[in-house]
Amino acid sequence: MKNLKQVDPEIAEIIKLEQERQQRNIELIASENFVSEAVMEAAGSCLTNKYAEGYPDNRYYGGCEIIDRAEKLAIDRAKELFGAEHVNVQPHSGSQANQAVYFAMVPPGGKILAMDLTHGGHLTHGSPVNISGKYYDFIHYGVTKEEEIIDYDQVELLAQEYKPDLIVAGASAYPRVINFNRFKEIADRYGALFMVDMAHIAGLVAAGLHPNPVAVADFVTTTNHKTLRGTRGGMILCKEEYGKKIDKAIFPGIQGGPLMHIIAAKAVALKEALSEDFKDYQQQILNNAHILAETLQGYGLRLVSGGTDNHLMLVDLNNMQLTGKEVEIALDKVGITVNKNTIPFEKRSPFITSGIRIGTPAVTTRGMKEEEMKKIGEFIYKTMKNIDNEDKLEEIRDMVYELSAQF
Repeated sequence: MKNLKQVDPEIAEIIKLEQERQQRNIELIASENFVSEAVMEAAGSCLTNKYAEGYPDNRYYGGCEIIDRAEKLAIDRAKELFGAEHVNVQPHSGSQANQAVYFAMVPPGGKILAMDLTHGGHLTHGSPVNISGKYYDFIHYGVTKEEEIIDYDQVELLAQEYKPDLIVAGASAYPRVINFNRFKEIADRYGALFMVDMAHIAGLVAAGLHPNPVAVADFVTTTNHKTLRGTRGGMILCKEEYGKKIDKAIFPGIQGGPLMHIIAAKAVALKEALSEDFKDYQQQILNNAHILAETLQGYGLRLVSGGTDNHLMLVDLNNMQLTGKEVEIALDKVGITVNKNTIPFEKRSPFITSGIRIGTPAVTTRGMKEEEMKKIGEFIYKTMKNIDNEDKLEEIRDMVYELSAQF
């Protein structure tokens, strides 16, 4: 950062401090991860200088013959990794990938059936504060009261009643395997298209550790970070018959020129995801999540749905008489980063919440395994039990930093 320090010492200092925070803290936000140095090199490369509106071999600008190769590599690798017929790697984010599918396939005001945000869905699945909820008529399904798993019977009843144009599966805070085949059966029965937002589980899907929605869905959207461990950004995978509509929805529909440095970084991450090492990494994510979940349950904490099948878990704090906001702040004091999160049938504000969401991708990237998960579970519980004891919190923080320094 020699040049940056000279040109903008303030930003250089901010980057330095954030790097120190990431190295010092234990990162348990389920949607965060650490990319490889190779991915960062591509993202920070001279490709940021090239404007390339359009698609490979069909650009609106000259000088794209080299940059086209990067986008083609990203597309080919995504096709190989997920078995997709058509891939668009230009979305700037998972949110824009979702928006593009809606824009391409659903008329304004059309009906879309998706998961309720407070039950584990995503903001772009029709939240009234999001553009998706303002431009389309969303109907929401949730989880069962008893088992806290997706209520597939409710999905079918709503599909039968409302006849949606599109049914969306996928979540941002759902700890169980999703039955994509059941969703597809319902969509076909009531004449709906079927989309899966696999942003959180894309890495697990790539490694064969979660059912692959590309085999059954009309459209699959994803981010490249989270479990896939790539740079920030999104992708759309779809059947070939929808390829032209999806491409037009991204450009010129909702975006201008693609971020070619980020697309190149996506290609690097996708190459990494095609390796055998990546499969081992994904298995370790699952192993770590299971052990951390069991450890927290051993201390008497209640997990939504009773556990996890994937990389994340939701902790219901009601029996601890704590809020998500309180626990997030306390854990931050001791160097453990989580996010407050609503739980199914939430009674508190999204700014307060009754739960926290915990994920294992980032700590697994650092090399932590089962024994470290047991220690982290202990740190989390002790923090909750001593939430108002600053001396105890300082002791816990020292132990957290000592553990983190080993990785």
